[in-house]
Amino acid sequence: MDINAARENMLKQQIRAFDVLDNEILQLISNTPREIFVPVAYRQIAFADTYVPLDHGQVMMSPCIEAKIIQTLQLSPEDKVLEIGTGSGYLTALLAQSVQHVYSVDIFNEFLTAADAKFKRLNLENITLLEGNAANGWSNQQPYDIICITGSLPVLPESFQQQMKIGGKLFAIIGSQQIMQAMLITRMSENQWRHRSLFETYIPALLHGSKPKKFYF
Repeated sequence: MDINAARENMLKQQIRAFDVLDNEILQLISNTPREIFVPVAYRQIAFADTYVPLDHGQVMMSPCIEAKIIQTLQLSPEDKVLEIGTGSGYLTALLAQSVQHVYSVDIFNEFLTAADAKFKRLNLENITLLEGNAANGWSNQQPYDIICITGSLPVLPESFQQQMKIGGKLFAIIGSQQIMQAMLITRMSENQWRHRSLFETYIPALLHGSKPKKFYF
């Protein structure tokens, strides 16, 4: 596989076509070697418009979704970011190059170990990797400018909204089975949040995520 050609095709045919047109983001993606984050068994589809399987039933998002997340969040160099679900570490790497610091939490230590080796290879030093269950938020470093949840949730726990700074933004994929909406939530004031639907997609559920309440009649 011609990696440079495949990367260029990904940028032109997939990411630009998904209305990600910010030149700084396109350059960021071009300069970040996605292929090193993809499991060796799936290296041939590193730049394909598809999810890449990871261990434990998890996936690496498609390039289009990852690029859309970065563009939608409108990151700034002063931002403190909470990422729920390190996974392959690729999205973490994109975030880290755009903000002051990323706190990335994953329930699987092997994901953290593998990602850490790649971050060191890329000289990314503004990432703190944390092992634990953050399906209902992670309060240790709150409040956050940005929260990015990389697994889907049937419902969004209110705790996440409370852990955002005023003016902060949260990306989440909400829904169940095949009906899910990517959402951008912005904290407008102490008690007010704006919810914006971005696009439909599907991704495996975040482990230990909140379940919708059942109603009995």
